[in-house]
Amino acid sequence: MFGFYKIAVASIKLALGNPRENAKEIINIAREADSKSAAIVLFPELTLIGYSVGDLIFQASLLNEQNKAIDDILNATKKFNVIIVFGVALKFKDRLYNCALISKNGKILAVIPKSFIPNRQEYYEARYFNSGKDIKEQFIEINGSVVDFGVDILFSDSDNLTFGIEICEDLWATTPPSNAQAEAGANLILNLSASNEIIGKANYRAELVKTQSARLICAYAYASSSLGESSTDTIFSGDLIISEYGAILARDRELSFDSKILYSTIDLQRVSNIRLNDTSYNQARQEEFRVVHLSNINRAEDIKRVYNPHPFVPKSSKLRAEVCEEITNIQAYALIRRMNQAGIKKAVIGVSGGLDSTLALLSTHKAFKIMGWDSSDIIAITMPGFGTTTTTKSSATILCKKLNVTLKEIDITKLAQEEFKAIEHDLDDLSVTYENVQARARTSILMNSANKLGGLVIGTGDLSEIALGWNTYNGDHMSMYALNSGIPKTLVKYIIEYYATVEDDLKDVLEQILNTPVSPELLPNNNDKIVQVTEDIIGPYELHDFFLYHFIRENFSPKKILFIAVKAFEGKYVEATIKKWLRVFIKRFFIQQFKRSCMPDGPMVGTVSLSPRANWRMPSDASFKEFLQELEE
Repeated sequence: MFGFYKIAVASIKLALGNPRENAKEIINIAREADSKSAAIVLFPELTLIGYSVGDLIFQASLLNEQNKAIDDILNATKKFNVIIVFGVALKFKDRLYNCALISKNGKILAVIPKSFIPNRQEYYEARYFNSGKDIKEQFIEINGSVVDFGVDILFSDSDNLTFGIEICEDLWATTPPSNAQAEAGANLILNLSASNEIIGKANYRAELVKTQSARLICAYAYASSSLGESSTDTIFSGDLIISEYGAILARDRELSFDSKILYSTIDLQRVSNIRLNDTSYNQARQEEFRVVHLSNINRAEDIKRVYNPHPFVPKSSKLRAEVCEEITNIQAYALIRRMNQAGIKKAVIGVSGGLDSTLALLSTHKAFKIMGWDSSDIIAITMPGFGTTTTTKSSATILCKKLNVTLKEIDITKLAQEEFKAIEHDLDDLSVTYENVQARARTSILMNSANKLGGLVIGTGDLSEIALGWNTYNGDHMSMYALNSGIPKTLVKYIIEYYATVEDDLKDVLEQILNTPVSPELLPNNNDKIVQVTEDIIGPYELHDFFLYHFIRENFSPKKILFIAVKAFEGKYVEATIKKWLRVFIKRFFIQQFKRSCMPDGPMVGTVSLSPRANWRMPSDASFKEFLQELEE
């Protein structure tokens, strides 16, 4: 299932100091987790006896009861495929250790001791436990079974899952054990914890989990003790967290004396794909670990994972506004840097009244405003052709006047007709030649005007168009600085909306531009109406941006992209429609690489760039047939 695993984290209705009663809760929760196809169910630290039993932990009768409780769990879970991870206190060479016991199908797989033992403020753990951080290549006997024991153990199936264990304080240490585990291949870390509550700790704890999952490029599951653990001066909340690569997928902080369980589906194929492309991870030191091999892992069946249909666009309006401002600053200062380097103080830009040229013009104007340059040195050229409508031309004109830039109009129809005549092309033949002649005519005018005026031609094409090759080679494909080349179409719209909120005088014209269909306007209009709607021809940009993000950023296969796209766009597009446009994306992305191989410089603004000098290198002659074939399987 594409590397998906359902993970469960749980806290039990704890009977402090009553191991066999606690075992019943573990068994019941494990039964539920197994029935819901969870691969792993994780419990808190010292699950059987309780973290707060104090000096009672030295009582032989309590430890004996714990051992009986372990047998209760093993006997009751023989037919469970779910991996069960719970906390125990075990003796090894007449020393006591705080441990995680990992079992499956009624058998103990291994035992991991806690490395870092807190002994400060409300914690007196060193009074009871020894550190296990130096225990390696050892074995421990539990109720007649001899199993692997130490901090040098990982657990792995034959597919995507490799997990390691750390216990509570281990995460808070200067160098957590999970660092070495991840460097050795662990893509999931499980943390059994008994973390008490004080003001501000819950938020810090969540940030710690989230940050560790980001730093290690892994998934991280965390289970802490519940209110039943609370005793004397401390209270425990039963905080449950599941995180993946810097994002919290699920969390339950609800205070409860009852048992509770939290589920989430993690994507370990995604984690592994990201690691493949991360040089820091690839260069990390790798310690030697023993590996416990896993089999018959529960496979995620009902995947409840939510996907943002617009992965380039932040969901919250507040964050979206912050991102838009940051992008416009990147564009403006990148352009300033290029113009200063070239010793040029004039910008030449083709304006059409469409989204892309509007964004390029707005960001160019912002650059001039920052530097105190005269906005009249921005030469905006509108170049009406056979398909230009009054609406788009009017929008471009109004915007230029409001920005106080120099506006020039150069009609390209006669120039295109002369070109048609020169190459013996029939004016009634509305093929791609008809369109490309116009696009190249416009680029020629811009380049020659820039030469005459001593200016820099600002490119307007966006990341989505570059991905699809939806531009004319050596036409709008070319510029002297491709200002929009790092911004996908879905985000272009929101940046223009942002400009509309911060520039009141531009609001009306920008809303008119936003409401105009995306079109190159290269085919003759019909009664002043646009007849060439881009998304009717190549498909919805929101789908292509979704495909682009997950193909480049996540390195997902076409089959997996289709699977998650169906979830992301449920209720809007049926699977057949998504598959149709995914075929278009794959084919165009491959056959149009030659345009990207010689694209001009432009600022990289996000994690996805198609510049051959940034983070995408691909031969122009690579085959796409295998990708399409996989999609059809």
